[in-house]
Amino acid sequence: MARASLSVLRRGRLLALGLILCLAAALVVPSGLAQNATKKGEGKKEEAKKEAPKKDEHKKVELPRVSLAPGVEPRVAETIQLINKKLEAAWEENKLTPSRLCDDYEFIRRASLDIIGRIAKPEEIAQYLKDPAPTRRSQLIERLLKSEDYPKNWANIWTNWLLTRSGPFSTGMYHDAMVNWLEDQFARADTQEKKGYRYDDMVRQLITAKGKNTDLKGAPANFILAHLGDENSAIKRGEEGQFSMVPVTSRITRLFLGIQTQCTQCHDHPFDNNLTQQQFWGVNAYLRQVKREGAMAMNNNRNSNVPLTLVDDPNVNTEAVVYFEKVKNSLVRQTKATFLDGTRITTDAGTKTPISGLSRREELAQRIVEHPNFSRAIVNRLWAHFTGKGFTQPFDDFNEQNQVSIPELLDELAAAYKHYGYDQRMLIRWICNSHAYNLSSVANKTNDKEEAEKFFSRMLLKMQTPEQLFESLMLATKADATDRKALREKWKAGLVANFGDDEGNEVSFNGTVVQALVMMNGKEINDAVSRTDKGTLAESLKKHGGASDAVIRDLYLAALNRYPTPVEINKIRLAFPLFRGVRDKDHWGPYQDLFWAILNSNEFMLNH
Repeated sequence: MARASLSVLRRGRLLALGLILCLAAALVVPSGLAQNATKKGEGKKEEAKKEAPKKDEHKKVELPRVSLAPGVEPRVAETIQLINKKLEAAWEENKLTPSRLCDDYEFIRRASLDIIGRIAKPEEIAQYLKDPAPTRRSQLIERLLKSEDYPKNWANIWTNWLLTRSGPFSTGMYHDAMVNWLEDQFARADTQEKKGYRYDDMVRQLITAKGKNTDLKGAPANFILAHLGDENSAIKRGEEGQFSMVPVTSRITRLFLGIQTQCTQCHDHPFDNNLTQQQFWGVNAYLRQVKREGAMAMNNNRNSNVPLTLVDDPNVNTEAVVYFEKVKNSLVRQTKATFLDGTRITTDAGTKTPISGLSRREELAQRIVEHPNFSRAIVNRLWAHFTGKGFTQPFDDFNEQNQVSIPELLDELAAAYKHYGYDQRMLIRWICNSHAYNLSSVANKTNDKEEAEKFFSRMLLKMQTPEQLFESLMLATKADATDRKALREKWKAGLVANFGDDEGNEVSFNGTVVQALVMMNGKEINDAVSRTDKGTLAESLKKHGGASDAVIRDLYLAALNRYPTPVEINKIRLAFPLFRGVRDKDHWGPYQDLFWAILNSNEFMLNH
């Protein structure tokens, strides 16, 4: 390890810890999150005055109309205007004043993280600022949607949603096969030769998948294979199938319909009279002919994965009947394959025999896609991804007690999404060009309470996902990883334990100095920050001929996607001499500590 890095570790980064406390304060009221260094500090006071209505009085704020990039279809603007109109009506009705618009530095960082899964590069920021101000945000969105990082990011997002972050499918060949297949799906665009990506097509393939799970064609089978449930005994397989299929039953309804049925495995839903135990097992019966060929490694060892094959066995569960026990009275009941709306499985023409084999799953897929919640669920999920909260909370749980905050907006967006062919890029255009996505995360007196969050009058702070954080760290530091994939998996394993759960869900995280130290003080990042031959800091010091304010600006731009304010530069400059007695004599030390402090700050770890 380099001498500077050893010195830093032994001395505990005293300067960095002092700086980190200053940086952490910025996220309490992030008024300077994306200001240009040329702006004067007096402007903040005027901005604060404008944001806080006198005596909490609600006032209508005129936000600018959307200006789209050249070449974007006019129909995009119509839907964006619809979104804004519904939002403004909700704000008016609930006496909410929307926060100010975020500035350009905030926007490019936010959009880059949400659309392509990483912060922006300095050269991307420079390109963005050269675009005409009225259309630069729309132009950025179009560039991000065409970026090679777009399909990679959404493949990772959907792999986590489909396979979760735990078990033998969370890493290894099964996981990688799914990522590759999804990346191919999201990379598709409409051409004269072939049809582009459609969400409904992807869902059909996931539910009806068959084949070897490590091949590109059979990779979607990993979704069902990851959630088979308990294996039935040999004497029961003829009647009940090879597996219980319980986990995948609730996974399908939750992911694709926003209906959480997991508790109805054992009893009727306690809060929703529309969900019964019989409905759960009716859906489950559609899946009972699934058969897995090949055995899982002992103890689900993800490092010993062997190829598996998913097929359907038409010789088992031929009547499409499953048995379940009522908890209250211990009575065993039965149900045939029946969808949530009460529609029973179709039969072959002229017979009373249920359709068997793959056709049973094809019928389930068809009923899922035709369900009224199908487009509502994915719109709500993506709205939550981009704004930090869905129209319901949680976003994947439509029920009688979980009312939609702006129902007309969700319904009209879902209808438009379906009408335009389940085009995810189109949905992202609508959301990211809307007022809801362009607002600042700074609250005012009318929208600073939790009950106001469901009306989207300000942007909510979001913790970076483990994948976003890794990619952003590597980009900010220009870390040189010999085996990037192995390092990524190592980081994810540690970050998931801190930030997520084993069901693939992200949880809120309020970073502390101690947690930041544990997370960030790994050898790779220390080396990247401390080395003098290459990396962000080394390049900046060489470029500017040694220590200067320009180096500080470079570090801020690389990590936070903004320049420091004059006040911040002054504070940093005042802090540097205080620790000369414990620092190395070379001019690198203070800047290494500063860079490390920036990377440990809440501002870096949060998506705002």
